[in-house]
Amino acid sequence: MRSSDARSAAGQRLAGFIYGTIIALSVLVAGARAFPDSPARIAVLVAATCATFWLAHVYAHGLAHSVAHREHLSLGELRHIARREWSIVEAAAPLVLVLLLGAVGILSESVAVWAAFAVGLVVLAVEALVFARVEELRWPATLLVLAINLGLGLALVALKLALGH
Repeated sequence: MRSSDARSAAGQRLAGFIYGTIIALSVLVAGARAFPDSPARIAVLVAATCATFWLAHVYAHGLAHSVAHREHLSLGELRHIARREWSIVEAAAPLVLVLLLGAVGILSESVAVWAAFAVGLVVLAVEALVFARVEELRWPATLLVLAINLGLGLALVALKLALGH
């Protein structure tokens, strides 16, 4: 794979992780409101929603590829798109794992939900730092990217607090 192809693939993967983490945190807000005493149900909701968004992305990008290249979508290209977009689903895994710790009683329900938020924020921070490193950003730009990622996550935490915990 050429360097520009590898860089493009890494960028697509990072975008999927950021997008998937924000989706997972958003669903965590709604799930915590709907099922405050059931981290298992919240985990299923987060995983199913991210999987649904992944399918929607695969479908939409498949259609876009077909139109852009004036060709029918091959199974191989569909697999390529599905793999490229899979990071949307992977992004939900850390939050789901923490919620499952609450489902099996290792963590209390409330602690599991708040720990999942914390994990989501850590993931967003790591994603920002990965981007900054790849782009060789200086500290001011790194802090800006970090602030944007965390700002999106913290906005969702604020929404959770506004809806009641």
